[in-house]
Amino acid sequence: MSPSPPLRHVGIGLGHIRHWNDGLGEFSRQLCGALAARADELRETERIALHFHLPAAFQGLFGDRVGYLPTHTLQRLLHVAAPRFAAEGGQRFDLWHTLHQHNRLRAPLGSRRRIETVHDLNFLHTKSGAKRERYRARLARRLAPLDAVVAITHYVAGDLARELPALRTPPVVVHNGATDLTRIAQTRPEGLPERPYLLHVSRLAPTKNIAALLDLAAAWPDHALVLAGATSDYTATVERGIAERGLANVTLRLDISEAEKAWLYAHCEGFLFPSLAEGFGLPPIEAMHFGKPVFLSRLTSLPEVGGDAAYYFDRFDAAHMRAAIEAGLAAHRTPGRAEATTAHARHFAWPRCADAYLGVYRRVLASGRG
Repeated sequence: MSPSPPLRHVGIGLGHIRHWNDGLGEFSRQLCGALAARADELRETERIALHFHLPAAFQGLFGDRVGYLPTHTLQRLLHVAAPRFAAEGGQRFDLWHTLHQHNRLRAPLGSRRRIETVHDLNFLHTKSGAKRERYRARLARRLAPLDAVVAITHYVAGDLARELPALRTPPVVVHNGATDLTRIAQTRPEGLPERPYLLHVSRLAPTKNIAALLDLAAAWPDHALVLAGATSDYTATVERGIAERGLANVTLRLDISEAEKAWLYAHCEGFLFPSLAEGFGLPPIEAMHFGKPVFLSRLTSLPEVGGDAAYYFDRFDAAHMRAAIEAGLAAHRTPGRAEATTAHARHFAWPRCADAYLGVYRRVLASGRG
């Protein structure tokens, strides 16, 4: 019997991730989980071994059929793979995948090929002048030597092609998955209004256009609004704005569990996401899994992700937003509309996303250039 081909080691860098309750955390956890579910098959049929690079607190999260590498702050300067990896028979990684452009930790020395996922170029919308040019130059230097660059939407790929025309290869587009929370047990969060409510879930940053939602609530006092997300410096500003404006119809819930988030999606009247800048936008698709009417801005990637299943804001003044919501809620009562919304959401599945990334891995491993 001929000996098995040598293992090809693929490292996946999550970086100094601290929690999973934002877009990058959800992407990292779900994609890595979907890849890890294929670990035995990949090792046996393709001789690919997976290794995850993340903090010690989360090592083991993806099971015992994959390897783990520790993170360290000094890896921003130099990353030498741990001795236990060499003991498995691999002195260098055949492929290293950095999961997002905000990960400052380097690939291990000697990694033969490298790819990176770019989630957005939001600095184009949030920075200006010399600062924006510094961000552009930094990203260009980061991506220039890579064997492949993955963009999470065609919108992001277009930004990359326009803003960084010197990329070695055109970006590959792989749409994110979105988690279907309809099958998990639900827990009702405390302190919710005892009446129909509109919902917004995000990391509650200024680019999520929370200001427009508070203006809407102020102009529509007899309708309840629930805002949910992770605690941050900005959420203190949101809390202060709610209190100072006396917005009794606004409920803020921070650091909710998956079970609580599922309850909020399941019982909301509609989902509002008037974001100013998105690379993808996971919460709208999560809400669509519940068949809910979803209201999006027409900016950046959101029309690509929401498609014909969503309703859209053309402006962000309160009168227009209320009219768009009322019209959308009425339209959504049309027979079959909720089912079509759920069907749209199911196109964005994490196993499908993992399959697409494995296709990129195979091409880069086979050719040396993506």
